[in-house]
Amino acid sequence: MKRIGYFLSCEEYSPEQLIEQARLAQAAGFDALWISDHFHPWTDAQGESPFVWSMIGAISQVCDLPITTAVTCPTVRIHPAIIAQAAATSALLTGGRFTLGVGSGEALNEHILGDVWPHADVRLDMLEEAVGLIRELWTDEVVSHEGPYYTVDTARIYSVPDSPPPIYVSAFGPKALELASRIGDGFITTQPDAESVKKFRKAKGAKAPTQAGFKVAWGKNRDAAIDAAFGIWPNAGVPGELSQVLPSPKHFEQAAELVTREKFAENGAFGPDAREHVQAFEPFVDAGFDDIYVANMGPDYREMIKAYGTDVLPELRRKRSPKKASAAKDEKK
Repeated sequence: MKRIGYFLSCEEYSPEQLIEQARLAQAAGFDALWISDHFHPWTDAQGESPFVWSMIGAISQVCDLPITTAVTCPTVRIHPAIIAQAAATSALLTGGRFTLGVGSGEALNEHILGDVWPHADVRLDMLEEAVGLIRELWTDEVVSHEGPYYTVDTARIYSVPDSPPPIYVSAFGPKALELASRIGDGFITTQPDAESVKKFRKAKGAKAPTQAGFKVAWGKNRDAAIDAAFGIWPNAGVPGELSQVLPSPKHFEQAAELVTREKFAENGAFGPDAREHVQAFEPFVDAGFDDIYVANMGPDYREMIKAYGTDVLPELRRKRSPKKASAAKDEKK
């Protein structure tokens, strides 16, 4: 584990709260930021969805942490040429500390203009063409492109960084992972998936970067934290491909009726026990991820970030320090 990051959830917090969280995360000692890119929240209870590109611009002026979109869909709702311009501007505003995280998206956000929501194989083909077009537009050249899904006519992005941002690709399943391994500079997921990390690095090299993120809920006690989180994020327990195909928050609320409180509480960490929060990182550390990001669910984000700064982050870094790792290896021998 190289970096411990804070995950800004645009679905749950207002623009002002997200800016506050970014500032608090930097002060607490987090190394980097993830930020979600949504048009809708997953449920009405989450209740927010500010425009991610405005948020990145604002955050870049009050916080120096690197920022990754987790993740942007550059295929349907917004044309990849516009994503290329937005990402280039973000890279400039952050002084080169921006990573474009991309994925094949969810109907929840992408159906809003009335476009047909393609099946998974087509979405992956669209993503591959979009990423190629984005990279071409970052060359500071005039680009004309006629592909299966996108057309660009004599377009040039004038404000581009000297070095283009890296593009990390989200992947769930073998086809998406194969695509990520071909076109991505890094791999993103929300699962402690050691096998995918292994396959990605086999394809891209032993030092190929990987990122993962998960959610916790801070609170005055464990039950209160579970109740607050379950009331806002029951969709976190919705299984399989439903997250990619359900088109509205109401549909997610209906699907989440099948998720029990007990099942929901099996994943993540809840309450004020720093040890439980440290332990929640272990599956991702053991899977070999370089960067691990943690989001808070519920109202107590200030307390969560403060406690992470004083108790959780120091313990995680102590556990993963080279000296400790070496001692552990010697002990096993």
